[in-house]
Amino acid sequence: MEELLAPLNQEQRRVVLHQGGPALVVAGAGSGKTRTVVYRIAHLIAGRGVHPAEILAVTFTNKAADELKARLKALVGPRAGDLWTATFHSAALRVLRAYGERIGLPRGFPVYDEDDQLQVIKEVLAALGVEARPTAVRAWIDRVKSRSAGEGFERALAELPDWVAGIGPGTFAEVLRAYQERMRALGAVDFSDLLLRAIELFEAHPEVLERVRTRARFVHVDEYQDTNPAQFRIVKLLYAEGSELVAVGDPDQSIYGFRSADLENILRFPEDFPGAKLYKLETNYRSTEAILKVANAAIRKNAARIEKVLRPVRPGGDPAKLYAAFDHRDEAAFVAREARRLLGRYRPEEIAVLYRTNAQSRVLEEAFRRQGVAHRVVGGTAFFARREVKDLLAYARAAVAPEDEVALLRVLNTPPRGIGAKTIERVKAYAAEKGVPLYRALREAGSYLDRRAAGAIAAFTNLLAGFRELAEALGPREFFEEVIAAVRYREYLLADPAGAERLENVEELLRAAREWEEAGGGDLAAFLDEVALTARAEEPGNEAGGAVNLMTLHNAKGLEFKAVFLVGVEEGLLPHRQSVTEAELEEERRLFYVGVTRAMDLLYLTHAGERETYGKREKVEPSRFLLEIPEGLLQRVHSFGEVLASPSTAASRPRSREGEPLAFKGGERVRHPRFGLGTVVAARGEGAKAEVTVHFEGVGLKKLLVKYAGLERV
Repeated sequence: MEELLAPLNQEQRRVVLHQGGPALVVAGAGSGKTRTVVYRIAHLIAGRGVHPAEILAVTFTNKAADELKARLKALVGPRAGDLWTATFHSAALRVLRAYGERIGLPRGFPVYDEDDQLQVIKEVLAALGVEARPTAVRAWIDRVKSRSAGEGFERALAELPDWVAGIGPGTFAEVLRAYQERMRALGAVDFSDLLLRAIELFEAHPEVLERVRTRARFVHVDEYQDTNPAQFRIVKLLYAEGSELVAVGDPDQSIYGFRSADLENILRFPEDFPGAKLYKLETNYRSTEAILKVANAAIRKNAARIEKVLRPVRPGGDPAKLYAAFDHRDEAAFVAREARRLLGRYRPEEIAVLYRTNAQSRVLEEAFRRQGVAHRVVGGTAFFARREVKDLLAYARAAVAPEDEVALLRVLNTPPRGIGAKTIERVKAYAAEKGVPLYRALREAGSYLDRRAAGAIAAFTNLLAGFRELAEALGPREFFEEVIAAVRYREYLLADPAGAERLENVEELLRAAREWEEAGGGDLAAFLDEVALTARAEEPGNEAGGAVNLMTLHNAKGLEFKAVFLVGVEEGLLPHRQSVTEAELEEERRLFYVGVTRAMDLLYLTHAGERETYGKREKVEPSRFLLEIPEGLLQRVHSFGEVLASPSTAASRPRSREGEPLAFKGGERVRHPRFGLGTVVAARGEGAKAEVTVHFEGVGLKKLLVKYAGLERV
């Protein structure tokens, strides 16, 4: 047995050797959590003689379950094949397949995926005569079910906001009841139902619960801080006197409150499972000492946590670097240049850029493309491929070119305007039969559709005719603003639980249009051409040798990279402007902590002095999270990564004693309020007539009057 335990440190050994009753393992980032669980299960089998069929290991993804089983097979051989590794949902499904008939589930009941759910929801909405967005309804239904913990929907419904999926909570409750009745009539379950019906089965049939407890005498739950109320209820039911429960997690990495994860589940573990032992894994194998000092300082202020301090195995290391950018474009340019420089030291896939919101990726993607650095958006969608962005671009395409059938079909009933799928198929059939373009078929709808459908189509074509006039008269930014207002697109988005973030992508599109206009741009058609070229260039995976990873902080959890850029560390982004309660602010701090602890060798923290928010360019403040880190732990750097001698603010704009602009020289580095950093390549004239030609990264050459340019020496 000593040979099996040899690779473990003392903290890990204590967990592996735990016997009797429940235990909570608080596993810090990079502390070898998975290894500890693998070795504990291996010790149960090889050291304590537990049959693998008595062990249940619950993970949050099928990939994690497969990895766990593969690593166990390497340690104990084929016996690991009898181990029950599962996600909560797959474990519940297995039980329901065996015993579901006892609670009225038909043998072979179907499990509906999201598309199947949507079809049922559409039927229910139509039957009730309720106008609501089906995808938003589905999201809210899943949220209510996750929070109900199998105790009925009343409490979860009472906690709903005043406006749910574009309808009131009372109407939503009616939709939910009708949806559940329809699902029962179909003999089907959705993913959330798997957990709720398993709870129902266990509580209604104690003999079934006892059989499952016998099959799962040794239970291990990974990522316990991410469990929702329904998942907690299942764990609570499975645990019985004489069995062993080991929950592994880290309160400091609980970042999925928006998915109904309940931090209290892990904080309350000793009360929920009396006599529980507490183990801490605080030895960090991932990050350097310099990075861990920042991480420990970053999370210290949170109150809702279990105290721990990450200790490094890797002493020393480069100090974490802090870059104060002039604005968001300067920030993106710095990150792209610095990432390009690091490619001499690391492979592209060993570098990551992390951000709070999806909307931040747009300027980063643009900067990386200009620097010629291969990159990919991980766990998300490239900016111009996001649904809400494509919706608005489709309106623009349909206005510029009504013969664009793909664009027409995308916006014909987006947002919903009473044009159903059958009507659309009838229009398409008419166009094919007559051999006319789709737009003409829409204009002639009164000749072959009933009055209601034809009226809805006529309202759309009239709207589009108005947009066509706007496309000729307005620039892209004003055009999009008019479309958003006319179709009430903001209200349409905000009916979705994820609507706030999607709205940020809309605002980022408006920003992109404005910046394009200011850079010389053109009309709406020219902007669409630019977007088409940009979207093509953004496609990942075409470049050899991998790509730098761009992803949100939420998508970065569980990953690690040699070099990490954590961007937009400022008030309004991190913490996010919508996080106002103390609990929400603590989750934002945990999100910052997760970002910091992804870094192995190098950590860059960046923030901007100005950022455009909801169409207005405004000054922003560094995040309170930065201010909570002792000054000595962060090394301020210049735009080329050089260390600044002092943390003083940027120099004042150079002026002579007479108030006239000072002359610039070729080769000097300067900063412009809009174009960012650049190099002076030519200068001529004196006083008020002084001119400079500056090459700005990612922008090109610009000839400027010094008097009005607002240039700063860097």
